Formats: sequence, structure tokens, C-alpha cells
Amino acid sequence: MMLRRHQVAARLLIAGALWSGVMQAHAEAQYQLEKVVELSRHGIRPPTPGNRKDIEAATQRPWTRWTTHDGELTGHGYAAVVNKGRWEGDRYRQLGLLTAGCPQPQDIYVRASPLQRTRATAEALVDGAFPGCGVAVHRVEGEDDPLFQTEAFAATNTDPARQLAAVKQTAGDLAARQRALQPAVNALKTAVCPPAADCAFFDKPWQIKQGKSGKTSVEGLSVLANMVETLRLGWSENLPLSQLAWGNITASAQITAVLPLLTANYDLGNDVLYTAQKRGSILLNAMIQGVEQGINNTADATPDTKWLLLVAHDTNIAMVRTLMNFSWTLTGYTRGNIPPGSSLVFERWRDTSSGERFLRVYFQGQSLNDLRNLQAVDQTHPLLNEEWRQSGCRITDVGTLCPMKAALRALSNRLDHSAITPVSYPAF
Repeated sequence: MMLRRHQVAARLLIAGALWSGVMQAHAEAQYQLEKVVELSRHGIRPPTPGNRKDIEAATQRPWTRWTTHDGELTGHGYAAVVNKGRWEGDRYRQLGLLTAGCPQPQDIYVRASPLQRTRATAEALVDGAFPGCGVAVHRVEGEDDPLFQTEAFAATNTDPARQLAAVKQTAGDLAARQRALQPAVNALKTAVCPPAADCAFFDKPWQIKQGKSGKTSVEGLSVLANMVETLRLGWSENLPLSQLAWGNITASAQITAVLPLLTANYDLGNDVLYTAQKRGSILLNAMIQGVEQGINNTADATPDTKWLLLVAHDTNIAMVRTLMNFSWTLTGYTRGNIPPGSSLVFERWRDTSSGERFLRVYFQGQSLNDLRNLQAVDQTHPLLNEEWRQSGCRITDVGTLCPMKAALRALSNRLDHSAITPVSYPAF
């Protein structure tokens, strides 16, 4: 009787596997992946030099010096991004978007922000997806790219008066916001303040400030957010616990507990709609043009490749997602958090029977502990993700697919067309 039960269980397991394979084959036959446009954040880095100066002044003590120069991608960060790139390359080959071996020019185009951490992240992604192929990473000449460094260009810059008014309106009662976030402030203070210091900075009222350039920030909150980001990056880097908040942080849950301060800083920074419209419209428009390329007779210079990979910063993703009216909460993170190496993805799918096209839009990233442990991305340890959706979308075996025309209308309805200038793509 026991043997018969095992035989039945085995047959059921085999039948289930066969059915799963049939369903997957059916999904792949019904829907074909045609194009991917991906906007990625750079991987793990130490604090930037400016952030280090601010957080050390606020806590009255020096913070850990990493083995990598401040602001640059670490070796650990490179390896974590390779893991993600390997999984993406394998997935796109399994879905038929890519073929085996090294890619052809029409398969992928990569453009990175000029900074070292973004260029190195782009190299890690293609090293993972196409090992040994030497895929080119493109960048503009000089230090400023109109897609990513939008503060440097007149068309994408904000009006100082409107910028200040928009931040104040979004902030509302700033004192009430500060009181609501006091548990996170207290947890951060406990972790990073020397026992004998009063760390009066943590108790100062937050204030909206505007610099001579017109850029706004929330004095007090912005430095706290930089501390949180530095701790999160240190955890993800697998710094020894003795070098992470002086041994006061020993579990990822303690990072999660202070992340609301980073979310609050996003809310009053790059997530302000006016800011996003002026400084993010050109990038979202480029992503939309990329996903349309090949089916519309557009005159723009967007590369017509199967995979358009753009590598930049969390600030870029924040502005684009604000224009999209898209937010997410990945497990272990707080609302809208943008982990190192995470990405916002547009996939264009076609129904092979009807010819109708759809968009699948989602945000993806690795967990705090998977980044720390350099965990390979696989079925047991998948990327965390959350999908964008609206009415009319359908749930399928390949994900949430939204009719393309309606999706593009929704994604583009908050663009500021006065802030969109022609974009050129180097070496394409």
C-alpha cells in the first residue's frame, strides 16, 4: 500500500510537471516577447564624498572607509549586478528574444550615465548576460548627459519659484511628517550616534531650503536619508558588522526600520510632480520611443534594438516612476524604495494569433540579504518585482499584459513636452 501511494504521488508529480510545461509552451506560443526597454540603477557604492562630509558632521564621528573610492561601484556590487544580468540574459534567450552566443548589433544597445558607478554597472550587466562578448557600453562625451544629468540643461531645469511652491505643497505640515517618522529617527540615532554625544542634529526641526541654483532640499531629513542609504549600501556590500554602524546593526530588519526616512526624502525630492515633469520627461519619452521603435515610422534616433538598456541613478528612476504614477513596495523595503542594481522594465509582447501588442511594465530588484550574500538569481531566489497595471490589463502566464496603445497613453499623459529635446545615441 505504501509503495502504491508513492507511485501515485510520483505520477501526479510527473503529470504536474508536464502540465506546467504544456502551459508554459502555450504561453510562449500565444505571446511573443518583441522588445525590452530597461532603466537600471547603478550597483552598490560607498557614500559619495559630499554625503560622507554631511553624515560625519551630523554624527560627530568618521564613518567606515570602504576599499573602493567614495561614490564608485564596488567589486561586490559588480558581482551582484553580474548575477542579475546573467539571469536576464538567460530569461530573454528562453523567451526567444535573444539567440545563443554573443549578440548582434541589433540585439542590444547600452547607454550609461557618464559616472564611473553607472558605466561599471552597465559593464557588469552585459558581462552577466553575454559573458566574454565584450558588449559595448556607450556614453556621451563629457560629464553631462541630457537623459540623466538634467540639471545641466536649460530645457530640463526647473523654475526656482515653481519648484519651491511645489515642494511646499507636497510637504504640507512638515512638522507633522517629522513627528510621524520619529520612530525611524530614533532607531537611526541609536545606531549611529556615539554614546557620549547628544547628536542634537537628530532633534532639529526639518526645514525646506532652496540653494542659489534653485535646487530644494529638506534640511535635516536629507542628511538622515543619506545616512540610511549609506547603511543600506553597507549592508548590501556585506561589510563586517563591526564596520556597519559600529556593530549596532546586525539584521536586515534594522535596515528596513529606518528606510521610511529615505522614502520621505524621495517624496519631497525627485517624486514631486513638477520636478519630475521638468527633469524626467525626456527620459520617460525616450523609453516610450524605445518600446515603440520598429512598429511606428518614427523619425527619432532611438536605437531599434531588441534590448535597450539605460543605466543611471535612483533619482532618474524616481522621476520616471512619478510621471508614470507607479509605486511599489518590495518585500523587506519600504514604499518606492530603489535598491542598488534594481530596474524599471518595459516589455513589448505580441499576441501571435491576433497580432495585438501589449506592454508589461514592472520594477524589479534583489532583496537586502540576497545582495549581501551575493545570491545567484534563480527560481529559488527570484528577483522581487511588482507590476504596473491599469483597467483593461489581462493576467497571463507571462505576466500582466496591458493593451499597448492604452498603456502608452496612460504612461505619457503627464509628460511636459516643453522639457523634451531631441536625443542622440552615440555610436549607433
